[in-house]
Amino acid sequence: MSMGKPVSGAGSTAGTRESVGEFDYVIVGAGSAGCVLANRLSEDPAVRVLVLEAGGSDRSVFVAMPSALSIPMNTRRFNWGLRTEPEPGLDGRVMNLPRGKGLGGSSSINGMCYVRGNPMDFELWSALGAEGWHWANVLPYYKRMEGVDAASDMRGGNGPLRVTRGRMQNPLYQAFVDAAGQAGYALSANMNDLQHEGFGPMEMTVGNGRRCSAAVAYLRPALKRGNVTLITHALTERVILDGRKATAVAFSSHGRSYVAHVAREALICAGSIMSPVILKRSGIGPAAELASHGIPVTADRQQVGENLMDHLEVYVQQESKLPVTLYSSMNAVSKLMLGARWMLTKSGLGASNHFESGGHIRSRAGIVYPDIQFHFLPLAISYDGSALADGHGYQVHVGTKRSKSRGWVRLGNADPASTPRVRFNYMSHPDDWMEMRASIRLAREILEQPALSPYRGRELAPGSQCQSDAALDQFIREKVESAYHPCGTCRMGSDADAVVDPECRVNGLQNLRVIDSSIMPQATAGDLNAPTIMLAERASDLIRGRVLAGIPDARLLADPEWATRQRSGQITRDYAGQRDLLREQLLQESKTRREQTS
Repeated sequence: MSMGKPVSGAGSTAGTRESVGEFDYVIVGAGSAGCVLANRLSEDPAVRVLVLEAGGSDRSVFVAMPSALSIPMNTRRFNWGLRTEPEPGLDGRVMNLPRGKGLGGSSSINGMCYVRGNPMDFELWSALGAEGWHWANVLPYYKRMEGVDAASDMRGGNGPLRVTRGRMQNPLYQAFVDAAGQAGYALSANMNDLQHEGFGPMEMTVGNGRRCSAAVAYLRPALKRGNVTLITHALTERVILDGRKATAVAFSSHGRSYVAHVAREALICAGSIMSPVILKRSGIGPAAELASHGIPVTADRQQVGENLMDHLEVYVQQESKLPVTLYSSMNAVSKLMLGARWMLTKSGLGASNHFESGGHIRSRAGIVYPDIQFHFLPLAISYDGSALADGHGYQVHVGTKRSKSRGWVRLGNADPASTPRVRFNYMSHPDDWMEMRASIRLAREILEQPALSPYRGRELAPGSQCQSDAALDQFIREKVESAYHPCGTCRMGSDADAVVDPECRVNGLQNLRVIDSSIMPQATAGDLNAPTIMLAERASDLIRGRVLAGIPDARLLADPEWATRQRSGQITRDYAGQRDLLREQLLQESKTRREQTS
């Protein structure tokens, strides 16, 4: 076995489990979090790190080219190909559930939207029991990970993750932002800087015209150090426990069985679907479920696999009267030219994810910070690229970010190769319907503003006939889609029911942590990849017994009259010196949500 290179293990006879050696840290999953940990923990040349990844290489032009994002998302080489159970709240629809498989995980197949989330997301995390994860403490890690063109007190310029914004050359991007301003919303020069609420340019994890996945930013540099071993096509079966102490990780590769011994810690970074599955196969989870599959119970943890959250969205699509949209580039010849230019220069339309402007607003008065997100696209097409409108059009992807519905992840059976059962229970809470209707109506209002008048044709979806609550509800049932942001299934907290504590350690066990989006106590108000990478950055320091100093005066902006109005052109109230008051208000809102959900 060679250090720092993908290997599939030495030969072994069928039915035996051969050791691949002992490592200080065994990381399960080379996704967004696992790549970060491999990099940061291997900064110490005396530390030996093993990374186990169920998928293979991420080397593909379709992964690297930002505009080709729908291709790896729909390719089994890069995607686990999961589907949900029939969703009761959506008339039994079975939903697509893309999850990254291969180096970089979902950061190699996602839409590359870079959204930190609202600073108040992390105040809420801390208030819900994830102590230490408030904004002042996580901001230094956002700065450490970022490589933006213009560093500042709020942004990092030297981090490994390249973050850029689109050139916004298509006039529709700015017209959408201008329309939002005309509708009475605040504008923000950078929604990842001081002011998250409002509308403006969006950022993407793209560097030099190429997708900057976690594998590109973190794993590849780590592999060059010589103290990181990567085993691909390695399906983790379970964590081996000696009493309540993790001592090894059992996995299979190419039909052969192996074990990796753990000197310090096993780190589960398999994502919100697979991390709880691995815990359950290791005897950590709801006792009744484990017993039903013949798995001996080491730790009865009822919340493992529960609390599953996601972001849902619909498309409000408009016909364009002017031929300025990306539809002109959807024919075979244009795609060929686009691809050729990208291959030669890493520039042009191929170098963008095309989500170059967007926004964040509150669905109603009484909400402290935004719970609705917009992604604008100068094309009328489904997110996975499977359905294209017949002609020029544009659309806004819109949906709520703090849904009250909760789902679960459960074992299909005890076989490590089996597919888990997943049900989000989408739209199972009545308030989710109210908020999704509001999302559509508020989006329509923006699209009807004068800034878009030169382009605006007929509404393609939901369509002008779809106005009543009942009609909108039917549209939502039929057309709502996941934004592919599952989280929460190994919830972090300070209470006895939490799966992991605020240092990401599995409660009641030794030498075992879970570090990925599964431990988020609440979904953030935006795309989840950036918060997941930040989470792993801070966790890497918690593992090493050190953390960056917080920024006590980190600003927390809100509409000064959020309690009585839904929108404002001025987001000026700063809670930086009133964190206790803010936490109280956020907890009250969250408490109401939990009571209504239960």
